[in-house]
Amino acid sequence: MLTAFARAFRTPDLRKKLFFTLAIIVVYRVGTHIPIPGVNYKAVQTCVNEASGNQGLFGLVNMFSGGALLQITIFALGIMPYITASIILQLLTVVIPRLEALKKEGQAGTAKITQYTRYLTVALAILQGTGLVATARSGALFSGCTVASSIVPDQAIFTTITMVICMTAGTAVVMWLGELITDRGIGNGMSILMFISIAATFPSALWSIKKSGTLAGGWIEFGSVIAVGLVMVALVVFVEQAQRRIPVQYAKRMIGRRSYGGTSTYIPLKVNQAGVIPVIFASSLLYIPALVAQFAGGNSGWKTWISQNLTKGDHPIYIVSYFLLIVFFAFFYVAISFNPEEVADNMKKYGGFIPGIRAGRPTAEYLSYVLNRITWPGSLYLGLIALVPTMALVGFGASNNFPFGGTSILIIVGVGLETVKQIESQLQQRNYEGFLR
Repeated sequence: MLTAFARAFRTPDLRKKLFFTLAIIVVYRVGTHIPIPGVNYKAVQTCVNEASGNQGLFGLVNMFSGGALLQITIFALGIMPYITASIILQLLTVVIPRLEALKKEGQAGTAKITQYTRYLTVALAILQGTGLVATARSGALFSGCTVASSIVPDQAIFTTITMVICMTAGTAVVMWLGELITDRGIGNGMSILMFISIAATFPSALWSIKKSGTLAGGWIEFGSVIAVGLVMVALVVFVEQAQRRIPVQYAKRMIGRRSYGGTSTYIPLKVNQAGVIPVIFASSLLYIPALVAQFAGGNSGWKTWISQNLTKGDHPIYIVSYFLLIVFFAFFYVAISFNPEEVADNMKKYGGFIPGIRAGRPTAEYLSYVLNRITWPGSLYLGLIALVPTMALVGFGASNNFPFGGTSILIIVGVGLETVKQIESQLQQRNYEGFLR
């Protein structure tokens, strides 16, 4: 990886792309520290310090915003509305025939779907921004903070609208910065911004573990967390690179006097075909009951049960529910993102077949069988990785923002591997020496 970056810096045009990407990252990080109008910055800092890393229901969104959510800055929503919009459009593509037709139209259809994603991102930003402002005004953003009710001193409707507009505009700017990295930088802009947001929270989280430790001034706990993180990174890299290659043979075809086909290739089926999406889905779904209970009035039985069982990360019911939801969403997402019938029809159309398997329906059934077999270890792996923060809560007494959590490690390693592959491919395009010899 370091060799690829060194070679990229020695290539003039790639060096410009890397510096442009770094400049966009600096602008993004500066924006995460600029508070929006109408917020009492001193009260926010007081509540953040009193929270001591316990981010409650908003921990996932705060992680994706690089800590900007609880600071209530112009980039408070971060990249989360765009991620949500992309996932929704991807799910709707299977349901709505119009979107499915656009997906099959190639680049023009993809551009149209991207435009729909932008519109939906702005709509979600307005919705989430309104919810964040309402939560901050009520004092529920920092439950237990002594000055939580004074975070938004002026609760006039004009001030509220201004705050929502500022956060929505900030989300649009973040989306634009990601597209700039994709077009003029090294590519994969949205993922890189997500990578930066998560990596920015690592130093403070690690240092808080060191300060709260009791063995050798906290250095034993600090070293243990680093060791666990390295083991997790190695495991994630190993599984993310693992794939089952289905061999495909294409028959020869005579068109005029020329012969086409006769080549051998393979269909790569990854063990973790769903990526980090099941973890995000499961975390978001578990936040809904706790969020409803937080805003519900009274002391009813269901509210008490949710508060006792579904808000604490180390509770057995929470752990089992989280694990089962991850496994379920892993199979669900793989089922909607990979269509064996479509792959089998395309193979049959171009004269391809799997050796030993008849073309058409038998091929689709074989692909479904293999996909189900490799999704089981992939889903169990996702569930175990996601439960590492829970084990840290029990073992080290760590906070909910444990730095080497499953979601953060999966995203950082995945984006890192994808970025290195893109840089290597661009280096390969510019290395003409081997072709000229």
